[in-house]
Amino acid sequence: MIVVANRIYVHPDYADAFEERFRRRAGLVDHMPGFIANKVLRPLNEGDPYVVLTFWESLDAFKAWTESEAFQKGHARSGTLPKEAFTAPSKLEIHEVFLDTESEEG
Repeated sequence: MIVVANRIYVHPDYADAFEERFRRRAGLVDHMPGFIANKVLRPLNEGDPYVVLTFWESLDAFKAWTESEAFQKGHARSGTLPKEAFTAPSKLEIHEVFLDTESEEG
């Protein structure tokens, strides 16, 4: 499994607008072959980034998403917030899961 983390540094004044943008997202990724899940993490410490996590069956599935027309459509909406809404460039990280554990109580 592949996990893609997009760390997005949002100015606190724009946090509500940023979150609303994700609530109203196009959702096109949800129907892509190999897509497993999408999670958006809200920072609890000032200055920390939001983290958008997507989970994929394979690196090829993720790459197919980034090269798709659906990707272009979904990200065309990203220009809805002004440049000053972001305090630093976003950072994309791609990781392979090599260990996955769960609580024995869960």
